Amino acid sequence: MIKITLPDGSVREFDQNVVTPFEVAGDISKGLQKKSLAAKVEGKVVDMDFPIEKDSELSLLTFEDEDGEDTFRHSSSHIMAQAVKNLFPGTKIAIGPAIKDGFYYDFDSEHVFTPEDLEKIEKEMERIVKEDNKFERKEMPRSEAIKLFQELGEDYKVELINDLPEDAKISIYTDGGFTDLCAGPHLPSTGHVKAFKLLNVAGAYWRGNSDNKMLQRIYGTSFPKKSDLENYLNLLEEAKKRDHRKLGQELGLFTLMDEGPGFPFFLPKGTKVKNLLLQYWREIHERENYVEIETPIILNKKLWETSGHWDHYRDNMYTLKIDEDDYAIKPMNCPGAFMVYRNDLHSYREFPIRLGEIGRVHRHELSGALHGLMRVRAFTQDDAHIFMLPEQIKDEIKNVVNKIDEIYEKFGFKYRIELSTRPEDSMGSDEDWENAEASLKKALEELGKPFTINEGDGAFYGPKIDFKLEDCLGRTWQCGTIQLDFQMPQRFDLTYVGKDNEKHRPITIHTVAFGSIERFIGILIEHFAGAFPVWLAPVQAKILTLTDKHNDYANKVYNELRKAGIRAEVDSRNEKIGFKIREAQLQKVPYMLIIGDKEVENDAVGLRKRGEGDLGALPLGEFKERVLKETQERSL
Repeated sequence: MIKITLPDGSVREFDQNVVTPFEVAGDISKGLQKKSLAAKVEGKVVDMDFPIEKDSELSLLTFEDEDGEDTFRHSSSHIMAQAVKNLFPGTKIAIGPAIKDGFYYDFDSEHVFTPEDLEKIEKEMERIVKEDNKFERKEMPRSEAIKLFQELGEDYKVELINDLPEDAKISIYTDGGFTDLCAGPHLPSTGHVKAFKLLNVAGAYWRGNSDNKMLQRIYGTSFPKKSDLENYLNLLEEAKKRDHRKLGQELGLFTLMDEGPGFPFFLPKGTKVKNLLLQYWREIHERENYVEIETPIILNKKLWETSGHWDHYRDNMYTLKIDEDDYAIKPMNCPGAFMVYRNDLHSYREFPIRLGEIGRVHRHELSGALHGLMRVRAFTQDDAHIFMLPEQIKDEIKNVVNKIDEIYEKFGFKYRIELSTRPEDSMGSDEDWENAEASLKKALEELGKPFTINEGDGAFYGPKIDFKLEDCLGRTWQCGTIQLDFQMPQRFDLTYVGKDNEKHRPITIHTVAFGSIERFIGILIEHFAGAFPVWLAPVQAKILTLTDKHNDYANKVYNELRKAGIRAEVDSRNEKIGFKIREAQLQKVPYMLIIGDKEVENDAVGLRKRGEGDLGALPLGEFKERVLKETQERSL
């Protein structure tokens, strides 16, 4: 008799010595049995034919579950590898994991894969799926596995096995004559993969090491239903249209040049957007009683040794010599803030002390990792550091959460919160960690903010709260964070005088809302498809003349708008009005002001609004009030 406990607490009994998740699913319903892709037995993800030999807790995993989705996509990568091996004999396979929204596999082949090849591979995958071959798992000793993959000519698999312990049990999966090294789990059979698409080919070094051979990586995605695949591919097409690198050039926001790889050049309009964001940040932080500081961009090696960066982060730092001493360009702002704190004596009565810095930082990223504004080598961080007493942790966390919530709401972002707890390599006492984690949980609970626990993913110096933004396409971005820090105050010997007139260590919160301003701008460009809300648009109104005789009035309108603080441009070119309107629309300008005879006579403007079209004539004064109201309220 085996008792299986399901997630809802119900128990199913089976009068046999061994039962599989597949049998349990069938005992519940045939529909669930068909949908189940893998299972979790006592917390471990396994195949549907895994033998359960004792009383256990069981969860059945469908595509709606993260582990179920990963199993589906990982099995899809095996099907793709099998198809490639069938079509291009002599190809060696490396690794092929599931990734967010898809999968990939790395290949070593003399043949250079082309887009036409992807179509051939897809057809071969379709044939393999129709065969509905069972994924069969087998375990063997390490020596036997090495021999097997040597005979198969799979050098990369042999290398992976050689890295495993001598006594390791090696698992392999076979389907329809194709064998691969894999920990699993996999789908019951290849026939489950109903809809898939191969997306592109890229280069990838074996094991991510540039000293190793460059392999060919084929990316793909897959879904249980064709309709889900079509929706996803439509989303990809929309994302291409919104690509911030393309729109950044078209809208004159920023450019990337070979003379500064990873160092973006912000053009006048992009600089305006950046400054508007920073102005908003300053207003929020001044209101919340932060004081702004500015710290040097280059600091001595000794400071980075104290912070630990010289030992642990040096490969990502730009270093230089000044007067024979070693210096580094700062990769983060924190040490500078600690030096500012240490510049004065502090009493417990001053706390909390809130410092803010819009600081320029530089980090050496590999050239292959650079991506527009999303991954750069120089960027601006909206850092804030709060120094406080232990009993102030909860209230300060609540204040910061509310501040970040207000900022994200301003841009129409939804978000989810993760609380990352103590990692294995943590520093500090058990008491400090327990107090910190409890304070973070309590703060979120009191605010009524739902959150998930990300076990063991905190920073080594303290737990943290991460904000995962969701844009209009449903994509997730990591931006805001709140980190509790017990270690840096010790490393930098930060103190304050307590009620007992003795010296004590403050506790520090590190927090950002935007994270990297540059990256946040990239996210905003894609979120709004370049059509910024009025308050953030680099040009709020474009004045379009019908003929040259309207130029004087157009210039008068321009000067009045500029005087009122409204960002405007005049298009007085000798072109048809339809052409001018189309150009303004392509530039995503929120308002277009058409100037003709009637507008000149009535001191008015012919108003067109982005996305709404012609709104008719409006007195110039009313238009000014309208734009100023939208700007002041920072409305969407």
